[in-house]
Amino acid sequence: MPGMYVTKVPNRKSPPAILLRESYREDGKVKNRTLANLTDWPAARVAALKRVLKDETVVGLDETFEIVRSRPHGHVAAVRGTLRRLGLHKVLAARNSRKRDLVEAMIVARLVDPRSKLATARGLDEASAFSSLGAELSLGDVEVHELYDALDWLVGRQPAIEKALAGRHLAAGGLALYDLSSSWFEGRHCPLAKLGYPRGGGQGKLQVNFGVLCNEDGCPVAIEVFPGNTGDPSTVSTQVDKVRDRFGLDNVVFVGDRGMLTSARIREDLKPQNMDWISSLRAPQIRQLEAAGAFQLSLFDEQDLAEVTHSSFPGERLVVCKNPLLAAERRRKRGELLDATEKKLTALHRATQRVSRPLRGKEKIGVRLGRVLERSKMGKHFELDITEDSFSFRRNEESITAEAALDGIYVIRTSVDSDRLSATQVVAAYKALHHVERAFRCHKTVDLHIRPIHHREPDRVRAHFLLCFLSYYVEWHMRRALAPLMFDDHDRAGAAAKRRTIVAPAQRSEAALQKAASKRTEDEYPVHSFRTLLADLSTITRNTIRSDATGLEFERTTRPTPLQARALQLLEVSV
Repeated sequence: MPGMYVTKVPNRKSPPAILLRESYREDGKVKNRTLANLTDWPAARVAALKRVLKDETVVGLDETFEIVRSRPHGHVAAVRGTLRRLGLHKVLAARNSRKRDLVEAMIVARLVDPRSKLATARGLDEASAFSSLGAELSLGDVEVHELYDALDWLVGRQPAIEKALAGRHLAAGGLALYDLSSSWFEGRHCPLAKLGYPRGGGQGKLQVNFGVLCNEDGCPVAIEVFPGNTGDPSTVSTQVDKVRDRFGLDNVVFVGDRGMLTSARIREDLKPQNMDWISSLRAPQIRQLEAAGAFQLSLFDEQDLAEVTHSSFPGERLVVCKNPLLAAERRRKRGELLDATEKKLTALHRATQRVSRPLRGKEKIGVRLGRVLERSKMGKHFELDITEDSFSFRRNEESITAEAALDGIYVIRTSVDSDRLSATQVVAAYKALHHVERAFRCHKTVDLHIRPIHHREPDRVRAHFLLCFLSYYVEWHMRRALAPLMFDDHDRAGAAAKRRTIVAPAQRSEAALQKAASKRTEDEYPVHSFRTLLADLSTITRNTIRSDATGLEFERTTRPTPLQARALQLLEVSV
């Protein structure tokens, strides 16, 4: 195992040299280097040092050696080692440079300790470092303006980086999962920051939108930033052009939800490029199909999936699915919304009937009514009557019953023929969009903290998102490797075997359920989340030790615990 040791080297006719040496691995080979010449040391001191290096107790150690600096190192080694193992540093640029090193440092820092660029610069600088990251990359003194210069360099490399990742993870005829999310913005001066539909909080704040493209396993391939008022469908054409022209892939199957791959986008963006797709139908389209007799609800008495065709969707396959659990959830939610809306409508009715200052006028009553219905979206299920001095309502039971009949029904549409994908595989491909949703959660919440965004220049904003995206690329691979030690399900085959049909909810394997119940792994290690496992690894420290007697300094790394050693083994990295 790599480490420091004291050795005696023959020196011809002179006394032998006593050297402090270190063994290490480089490109899979064990090498050695000399750290210090101890020939002039007294024999007792050399013997004491030998015992220290063997982790043996030495009487009077506190009087002989002093730890002058200790930097958290294990989490840095895990993340940077994974980045290097993936060859991501060479994807950034083939040749080494300070800008590439700074970008590499920011990618690692975003995972181990996400902070502002100024705080990141402080953490990398030799004088104020709070981890071993700066020393590992030999960055020395780091100023924040250098990080901004590196970001400017990075955004110019984005097309080449994404092309390299697409070459690794996308293939002709394969799936390309795509979705759009948003993140609120701090400040008012960036042209990309606009008021738009908030997908993750930040109501009333300026925001920017960003789309992520993944392969069928959820491995991220590309990211693009859009103004905050950009609608989901209008981003599709840019992704089609990117895949076709920049990545050189002619027949990728685009997978997007019904709000993304609309009929208009399919007709105008995908069909002209001969691109296949998998999407779904909106509720009104499903009602029209059912009313036209394209499928019968009785089909689902004994099955939960049926493939149909209809003249409204020429050249497409329609896979109709019914999920009983989804149906029950929709009934519950509708019932709660109807009750809440009825309560507010009753209060509005009483406001028109009260003796003191009654609500009067069709316009005023209509404004109050609009506020109620805008929030609940339940106006379609009520019959309303407004006069100048009254308001009344009642439930439209016919409308409620008609909608309830289709509870749990959803329809997947695709242009892919059955020789390439069966109906079951089509549904599985559509459900794979949850991988992109997970990418958004990791970007915006506990892992990468993409917000708050303070940059003013559009390219700096794009560089910030690209940096977080590349960190997620490393995280995605780390999560798959570390799954046996985390609550993540590491037995995908076992989970798939427990699933009755593809329409049924996904199941967790017995191994994952056992981990969750016992909070212990199969090897009796405590089960971690991704963040707590990184925190555990951070307790492996890189220590600078000084001899009080001689002033000699050398480094010593904390010995990993069994759990830490197992994590490093799974990642195929060392400290």
